[in-house]
Amino acid sequence: MAITIIGLPWSFAAFRIAWYTLLPFGQEMRSTHNAGVLSMLGNIIWFVLAGWWLALGHLTTGVAMCITIIGIPLGLANFKLIPVSLTPFGREIVDIGQAQRMGYAPEVTVPQR
Repeated sequence: MAITIIGLPWSFAAFRIAWYTLLPFGQEMRSTHNAGVLSMLGNIIWFVLAGWWLALGHLTTGVAMCITIIGIPLGLANFKLIPVSLTPFGREIVDIGQAQRMGYAPEVTVPQR
């Protein structure tokens, strides 16, 4: 996707999902307030071509991981990835502390010690 100019927005969205997948704990994905019509159009194209099956894969693996006690945190991390897999445009990765200062509550909480 990054080879062509047309594919650059989708490659940035894919890298954002990959970064969030790599470090899912301690971070939140939040919508940006300045997302416009191009983000909505990008989300529609992404949903049709890739979003629905990525979200379905995260749902399936999340349920499978929650079957065991050891896999529950990773299953919850998979559930956190479903919204960003559906619509990655117009979102940003923020620290949980920063999200709480902004007034956002976590969508899926993971118990901390």
